[in-house]
Amino acid sequence: MTVCVADVISAVEFDETGEYLATGDRGGRIMIFRRSSDLPKASPDTTPKLAAREREEWSLAYQFQSHEQEFDYLKSLEIEERINQICWLPATGESKHLLTTNEKTVKLWKVGSRPKLQIKPRTSVKEGGLSLPCLQGKSADRSHYSTLKNAYANAHAYHINAISLNSDGETFLSADDLRINWWNTSVTDTCFNIVDMKPPNMEELTEVITTARFHPTHCHQLMYSTSRGVIKLGDTRAAALCDRSAKIFEEPEDFSNKSFFSEIVASISDISFTMDGRYIYSRDYMTLKVWDIAMESKPVKVININEKLRPMLCELYESDCIFDKFEVALSSSGEKILTGSYGNQFSIWNKSGEREMCCPLGEECSPLSSTGKGRSAAAANQNFNSADLDKKVLHCAWNPQSSAIAIAAQTNLYVYNI
Repeated sequence: MTVCVADVISAVEFDETGEYLATGDRGGRIMIFRRSSDLPKASPDTTPKLAAREREEWSLAYQFQSHEQEFDYLKSLEIEERINQICWLPATGESKHLLTTNEKTVKLWKVGSRPKLQIKPRTSVKEGGLSLPCLQGKSADRSHYSTLKNAYANAHAYHINAISLNSDGETFLSADDLRINWWNTSVTDTCFNIVDMKPPNMEELTEVITTARFHPTHCHQLMYSTSRGVIKLGDTRAAALCDRSAKIFEEPEDFSNKSFFSEIVASISDISFTMDGRYIYSRDYMTLKVWDIAMESKPVKVININEKLRPMLCELYESDCIFDKFEVALSSSGEKILTGSYGNQFSIWNKSGEREMCCPLGEECSPLSSTGKGRSAAAANQNFNSADLDKKVLHCAWNPQSSAIAIAAQTNLYVYNI
């Protein structure tokens, strides 16, 4: 079966209420699903267990085209419409706002619904000599709309790889390979550059920015990761340029196992704060690391995710799979971590480094038992082959208000209640 490239999902994100789930694809489209309100919520950290009766029901609420393909005539480059990331804003009334971005432009969208009204035939009301038609409509009949509120363009010379909303709910950051800009949602023509890694001579460039996030509660702190496997925590109260006063989290380099692929697999693809801001989770190609912000010298825990792929690094490099960027999602308590791998598998780990679940998409799963029995245990011990490399789980999200997780694989979206 041939997969349409434009339909491949490239971003997944829950809103803060957990009632809405947004996805973006390579065709620049946004699809927003709404959770059925008649289903009870589960606690965020129940024992992992998946059964058909526990699956939540989601229905499509909104669908619209966010970005179109463009052409940069100055550089003779095509700008893809692919949605790189989605970020929800705090709810205001019945309307919802979300930020979406492709490689060059961030957009702010407003989505909502209004009742469908029709003119009653042959009825009117006279007001001051004017005959006004009467409107009628059912409360259940509503029309959905999506409105572009703002577009934040022409601020990045390189591809945007991350956007993150600040805890103040009014500002956000956008990051590309060498710079991070700070925006106000109501101002489209001005932003402040808070990180600039571009050297005077581009031949001296040794690393690039891979992603960035604001602190969940402190509006003056942010972190960003680099292709060298380094995480930097900046504070805008100390300096306007956070790259000059950043706290650096870096694992000591192991020269005994250094190879041609060491720097490639060390590149961090995703980072996330716990809700209390105490810990940082980072995902690179081979591992998942847990960092304590009070200890910069080494991670608290290193969890091997793709260690079985180490003998296949040459093949992965030739097929460009070694550059795949796996995301990481946290439960609301920060005690459990969700991430994906090849073979359409996703895994859930606890902060101590123990794998609690490993399951191929589309199958019912159960917790990994201490005896190693069960289908999920067999999936955890699976050795990947070349055929599995085309089946990958890159994008995932964890509902902040329930035990639901969302996982995207190619054109398919899976929602599990664990």
